[in-house]
Amino acid sequence: MATATPLSRESSHGLSEQGITPAGVVHWNLVAPELALAAARKQEGVFASGGPFVAVTTPHTGRSPKDKFVVQEPTSQADVDWGAVNQPMTDAHFDILLADVRGYLAGQGELFVEDLYCGADPDYRLSCRYVTPNAWHANFVRNMFIRPDIAELASFAPNFSILHAPEFQGDPARHGTRTSTFIVLHLAKRMILIGGTRYAGELKKAMFTVMNYLLPKQGVLSMHCSANIGPAGDTALFFGLSGTGKTTLSADPERGLIGDDEHGWSENGTFNFEGGCYAKVINLSPEQEPDIYATTQMFGTILENVELDEITKQVKFESQSITENTRASYPLHYIRNHVPSGRGGHPKNVVFLTADAFGVLPPIARLTREQAMYYFLSGYTAKVAGTERGVTEPQATFSACFGAVFLVWHPTKYATMLGELLAKHEAKVWLVNTGWSGGAYGTGARMKLTHTRAMVRALLAGKLDAAPVTVDPVFGLSVPQGIENVPAGVLDARGTWADSAAYDAQAAKLAQMFRDNIKKFGDAVPAAILAAGPTG
Repeated sequence: MATATPLSRESSHGLSEQGITPAGVVHWNLVAPELALAAARKQEGVFASGGPFVAVTTPHTGRSPKDKFVVQEPTSQADVDWGAVNQPMTDAHFDILLADVRGYLAGQGELFVEDLYCGADPDYRLSCRYVTPNAWHANFVRNMFIRPDIAELASFAPNFSILHAPEFQGDPARHGTRTSTFIVLHLAKRMILIGGTRYAGELKKAMFTVMNYLLPKQGVLSMHCSANIGPAGDTALFFGLSGTGKTTLSADPERGLIGDDEHGWSENGTFNFEGGCYAKVINLSPEQEPDIYATTQMFGTILENVELDEITKQVKFESQSITENTRASYPLHYIRNHVPSGRGGHPKNVVFLTADAFGVLPPIARLTREQAMYYFLSGYTAKVAGTERGVTEPQATFSACFGAVFLVWHPTKYATMLGELLAKHEAKVWLVNTGWSGGAYGTGARMKLTHTRAMVRALLAGKLDAAPVTVDPVFGLSVPQGIENVPAGVLDARGTWADSAAYDAQAAKLAQMFRDNIKKFGDAVPAAILAAGPTG
């Protein structure tokens, strides 16, 4: 009886296309069980109860945005919004760094290669090749991106390459980096170099930055948002920075999960960039977030920077001993109600999530089109402890388009595209505060998840479209007067404070911060949008 020949997982487009001539073994497109065994063999981490692999990435337990660079070269130079977010690196420095990273990777005893897609819509996806010396990082990107069919791998031709050298230390004098850590994008050569950090989030966010550059050139809006879809086919988007609730609120058992972090909005509708989720798991509980909790008990999931009980190997989800920014990486299909295609229609509702550390924004408000543009450009929230290095408690911040650190073009380009799409498809826009109530951070309390879920479910069901509203005198926002399963007092931000005068002072302070922030865009913001900001 003839035995079928197994399909090759090694691409005919070898590592020579990445300029690497390996001295050691190259593992091509291993699957999760193989990668987990290799990671254990190489002592890259340990297994937790239930089977997840646990890795610790200290000293880097969050992104290093100040160490990200874009190579300044002729084909993209005029497009990039240069500055603190997109720091320039010369072609000469990049070439030196590239040669050194190639040499470092070529000299490793083992390399792991994963060929993956970024983008669920075939019309706009990228073919990406990740090369890393660590099995668990290979498993991470395999979780996070879209896995081709086995039959596609033999002829897989990458059009973007990511060379990952987590233990390689950059030399500022030699390589033009700020520190020994570096995340460098060369848009013309379609290459990313990452080194000096083991934090896995850099591997996904670097590709998000690439999509933020390439998609607008094709008339597609790239978005830092989660997305889900209801039984009636109504798609919803949830914008927000890490820790504001994108993953939690989009993983609703009553709706299908398209994705939890990065999406495109094209003439075809919405589509996920990824094939997995990267959820914060600090204080995770099976009662509050059952679907996400279930993934942390599964083999194939990667848990990052969590503490384990020494005897039982159970995860101590409440522990911040390593960082508050504890994470779980898992394939999208680990969520029982995921959308296999990773695609949805044009959104009916768009939600801006903000964690207001001042405790003065209402828990929910309906926005006019002009207010939507104002609050999108403002991107107000709080940086959540641990998400970035050096942030140890929530800090008020303005992050344009709810993701300024990932933008390549000027923020107004993305805002203009969003405004056009909202108008064309008549999507409703809402502001939801998942931050503090009854006082600022340190005095007030974090919004209850049960209340926020009830508000979001009400707006998605259309129950708030014609609901009576009260207009906030400071921010001009239309706040529903009543929502089922939400105590009436919760909706009145000022009324939750014991000291009304203290609320007024904080609200005035935040309103002024909004006005000061919007000035940085200068004449690029139309008068009608400027007028939609806080007036009190």
